[in-house]
Amino acid sequence: MIWVALICGIILFLLLKPFFYEEDSLLYLDTSNANALFSVAKRLEKLYRGSRVYLGLQIPDPDSASRQNIDLVLVTDEEAVVISVKNVSGFISVDKDGNWVCTTGKHHKAELIPNPVAESKRLVSILEEYLEQRGVALPEDYLCFKVICPNPNFRSIHSDSFPPEIITYDQWTQLKPEQKDVSSGWLKGAFLRGKKKNQESFSEKINSVLSTAPVLDRLELKGNKYILGEFLEFKGKRDDIHALREIKRSKVSHLTVQKISMFGFAHSTLQLLYAPRDYHSDGPSSSSQWKELTVSSSIEVVFQPQNSTKVRKYKLSKVTSMSLSA
Repeated sequence: MIWVALICGIILFLLLKPFFYEEDSLLYLDTSNANALFSVAKRLEKLYRGSRVYLGLQIPDPDSASRQNIDLVLVTDEEAVVISVKNVSGFISVDKDGNWVCTTGKHHKAELIPNPVAESKRLVSILEEYLEQRGVALPEDYLCFKVICPNPNFRSIHSDSFPPEIITYDQWTQLKPEQKDVSSGWLKGAFLRGKKKNQESFSEKINSVLSTAPVLDRLELKGNKYILGEFLEFKGKRDDIHALREIKRSKVSHLTVQKISMFGFAHSTLQLLYAPRDYHSDGPSSSSQWKELTVSSSIEVVFQPQNSTKVRKYKLSKVTSMSLSA
């Protein structure tokens, strides 16, 4: 009997494995690039003490009549840097047009990545025009750009063919935090080009504009996994959906899953805290303004991940927090 049960268990596992594997693969695709962005953003804040990093900006572009995605913008007292994060792995070479050819796997599958330098330059122009429309006219060359490659499996072929705006993985890991009164190797070698001290006022103006600029919605899942994209709706029982009617971008800026209460084995509830949107303040709502509600853990978050043509559903019980763009 034991052998029969064991064999049946193995057969059941083999039948169900593709479904779990597919779900894990999809989750990895949804979170890998976003996790790279958050990782780079956190390290930039350590490298540049007192700086501000804006993630997932959606800047309006009049020429294309659409919003253009900017991975990160780093704002310091000396300059503002548009940063493209290329979370690519494999052997990277550069063709005559500046495009990247990424070769991976034992079958040497090649992927063409459009010229990251040209693309980043275009984003600088779009951001500069957006800031000018918002009343911030910047000095020449105040905005610059970098392309950061944070994937440990990044391998460059003929690295001397990369322009100085490219920060390879090896260079990225060797950068040191800024020291007081001393320009670090990061500042000298990567970003700074002798900015004037009186440009600090420009950083304040840029921060004021970017703090209210459109951004991607974000989900934070358990295990410090992030997903950027667009929140669409909740799915679940009618009573729960009715309770969640206040959770929409026009009214709420942030939602946190506070705790789970168990009632037997078949039912559990989630306690949620949410921050009503305050259009008169750039910062987060104070703790006294947060409200609480209780819903079933079976609720699903319907979300459109960035750069994905498929809509995903994530269990609310696996969500740590959700931020919604205005």
